[in-house]
Amino acid sequence: MSKDYMLEHREEILAEQAAGARKSAKPQLLTKKERKVLGVGKDQGKAIAKYVRITPRKMSVVIDLIKGKSLDEAYAILMYTPKAASPVLTKALKSAEANAVFNNSLSRDALYVADAYANQGPVLKRFMPKARGSAARINKRTSHVTVVLKERV
Repeated sequence: MSKDYMLEHREEILAEQAAGARKSAKPQLLTKKERKVLGVGKDQGKAIAKYVRITPRKMSVVIDLIKGKSLDEAYAILMYTPKAASPVLTKALKSAEANAVFNNSLSRDALYVADAYANQGPVLKRFMPKARGSAARINKRTSHVTVVLKERV
């Protein structure tokens, strides 16, 4: 699709994307160029912290506390939560805030945590010596943490 065509038919293309696809057909995905021209993703700030050495299950406990909260309230919750995931989430939240304010020109006062989740990263495997020369595997789990901020309307 050409840039002019996309700009003229912007609403139709976005409505088609939002509607989704039938069960039998794969959804039509926009290319990077098309997303840029249509302005998809310019209403949010997003940050991803990868290979964090905390399990996703422990991260999700703290993530559930800040979902849907305003930016200042989320910072306050993370500051006074005595969990290992708090400093990692604070860092990701600051990065998402910077991306929203400086890259997408969103107002800091109206930002809230629209979405946050922790996916499983690669599992580091260590071997612990056991009796009679055998060994047992220990899984050191990692996480990929994603924080998405949007403007409250």
